[in-house]
Amino acid sequence: MGGYLRTAILLAGLTALFLAIGYLLGGRQGMVIAFLVACATNLWSWWNSDRVVLSMHNAEPIAPESAPRLYQMVEGLAQRAGLPMPALYVIHEDQPNAFATGRNPENAAVAVNTGLLNLMSEQEVAGVVAHELAHIKHRDTLLMTLTATLAGAIGMLAQFGFLFGGRSEDGRRNPFGPIGALLLVIVGPIAAMLVQMAISRSREYEADRLGAEICGDPRQLASGLQKLEHYKQGLVNHTAEAHPASAHMFIINPLSGMRMDSLFTTHPPTEERIRRLLAMAPPAPAWPQPAANRWGTAPRRNPWG
Repeated sequence: MGGYLRTAILLAGLTALFLAIGYLLGGRQGMVIAFLVACATNLWSWWNSDRVVLSMHNAEPIAPESAPRLYQMVEGLAQRAGLPMPALYVIHEDQPNAFATGRNPENAAVAVNTGLLNLMSEQEVAGVVAHELAHIKHRDTLLMTLTATLAGAIGMLAQFGFLFGGRSEDGRRNPFGPIGALLLVIVGPIAAMLVQMAISRSREYEADRLGAEICGDPRQLASGLQKLEHYKQGLVNHTAEAHPASAHMFIINPLSGMRMDSLFTTHPPTEERIRRLLAMAPPAPAWPQPAANRWGTAPRRNPWG
């Protein structure tokens, strides 16, 4: 419950920041115009964000007959989570990773990279998929679309402030003067980004917790996260690098840090996530480690034919 309260407070703070910057930079007129544009953008994102992000990463649908073991495993996890079977997609990237998208559980999709299926055991993949199903059950995909839209709207509002010259509709300058307006333009979007990151990090911890319950053993997800972090270091996700705005959707930050990604990461430290998961795990014997590719797919070089 604490995670939901923290998310609600952060989302309310992001909304308040949006309204405050709008009023200070453009008065009521600039705030209303930007708010209407943001609402239209948010409505479009609500209906189309899943198709856009799947297309952005060149995701291909997985049919049950092409990967029967994977399909049956996801179907079983979805039943345990009390969710409809999501659409399954594969992304041809060597860096192991996964994400969920969709405006609600009835229109959800889970996408996994070929690197994930090649480099991980069946139990580890189950833990990762359970984490993504937890995001779907919590409706985090819709929440993150909303926060991303609000954060973007704050940046857009700053541009309106320049167009209006920092004046309100009655011709009065904003109370901070031109230097204050410039500071708001710079600091406002950064503050919005920090709030957005805080929301994303909070939701990752919650998805880890519920994902561990769905798969039945927190160590499966902990082991999966450890491998994801390890292989991320030497493998570049070229599509994610070209579209960094989608990085917050993945279970592990897919960006390599070639720019300033590490300063504005939307994910909590992997070591802390693993520590929390292991703290949930009761003493039990380790599971056997099967071969990396057990999904009924083609050989490793081209696992999906």
